[in-house]
Amino acid sequence: MTRWVKRTKRTLDVVIATVGLLLTVPLYPLIALAIYIQSPGPIFFRQRRAGELLGPVTGERGRFRFREFHMLKFRTMRPDAEAHSGPVVAEENDPRITSVGRILRKTRLDELPQFWNVLWGDMSIIGPRPERPELMADLAMAIPFFEERMRALKPGITGLAQVSLGYAGRPPEGSALAEMARALTNPFKIDGTEGALADDMRMKLLCDLAYSLAAEKFTAFARLETEILLRTPWVMVMGLHRKGLGR
Repeated sequence: MTRWVKRTKRTLDVVIATVGLLLTVPLYPLIALAIYIQSPGPIFFRQRRAGELLGPVTGERGRFRFREFHMLKFRTMRPDAEAHSGPVVAEENDPRITSVGRILRKTRLDELPQFWNVLWGDMSIIGPRPERPELMADLAMAIPFFEERMRALKPGITGLAQVSLGYAGRPPEGSALAEMARALTNPFKIDGTEGALADDMRMKLLCDLAYSLAAEKFTAFARLETEILLRTPWVMVMGLHRKGLGR
């Protein structure tokens, strides 16, 4: 990432996060009430995530260190969601997600508290989505260059993967990315692996590496950053429509 890109990104982060908080804080009581009525418990969810890549772990081949932080979200699952399973990635139709949580996830409203993470400097408005450290280590071992998505980049609230792929990381049918998915996913052609987590993550990696490459040139960065910012509200509106709430 060039010096000008880094400075521009931080300036945009502070301005957008400040404006975003001023505009969305009035929604907090309504969202909190909806969460609590359906599923009494904490309103916010605070979870450890892996941020920027710091480098390899000394003496452990294939293991990497990441700058860790605690990410804020509105709670979308039952309070005891991981009491028996431990850390696992949420699936598209995960039974642990409440009906209010599904609406929040589809519209991305569960991510609103992350404006605070942006102001604190842990996250950026746009960047790769942060994974949990214990899952990030396994994914970096299973998928070549997966850790590179976080090199010199802060994790983001939205990103190229979020506006181009579905919530789980699957490209829309008929899109250019769907054509690429046929070549990138299930590389060993193993039967019965359709919809595997590793394949979804490979598609996200493709988008994240494209964004990282654009950050090496200011004009490419500015063009892609603007496109993602403009497409994000549309993704949120379409999430509402798919839930039948936009009619």
